[in-house]
Amino acid sequence: MTGETIGGLRVLAEARWPEPGDAAPPTLPGFVHSTFSPVVAAVADRCLTRRHGERPAPEPVAARTAVVLVSAAGDRASADHVRATVAQGGRPGPLFFFQSVPNSVAGHVAARWGLGGPVVCVAPTGDPLAEGTAEAELLCADGDADETLLIMIEQPPGDAGAAGPGEAPGTRAVAVLLGGGDTR
Repeated sequence: MTGETIGGLRVLAEARWPEPGDAAPPTLPGFVHSTFSPVVAAVADRCLTRRHGERPAPEPVAARTAVVLVSAAGDRASADHVRATVAQGGRPGPLFFFQSVPNSVAGHVAARWGLGGPVVCVAPTGDPLAEGTAEAELLCADGDADETLLIMIEQPPGDAGAAGPGEAPGTRAVAVLLGGGDTR
């Protein structure tokens, strides 16, 4: 797909989770219980490394790179955990309030790579790639970004605890770095 055009933008790099040889995603400090955020960070790192090598991303590109996270359900495992804890009369730990918003991990990726563009989360009602690409095209056309890291992730119900801590057998993600198109 690299080099192809999606919408009016060119695919500069891409990555998937899992890829051959993947086991569990690396742990992500500050994020607990669920594989959602670690998978987002892992697939983003993989995609950006394929384009830029080591982090942070080079200037001036980094200053104008947006992050768009697309997920219909978000972090299901954390939501299920909080729901069950409250239903049993317990109190969720404070990290669950932080990580319950997908912008948390998208912002983490942006900070880790030194990306200064907008951070946007989209809950698609239709095709995730089409809706995420439309957002990326809008950010570039409006002059808010020159490149967009588009991350699409879905986590099946019960994924976090079903296979054991740290494993992500059903979580799937794709990251595509888009830019250099004809939208400007």
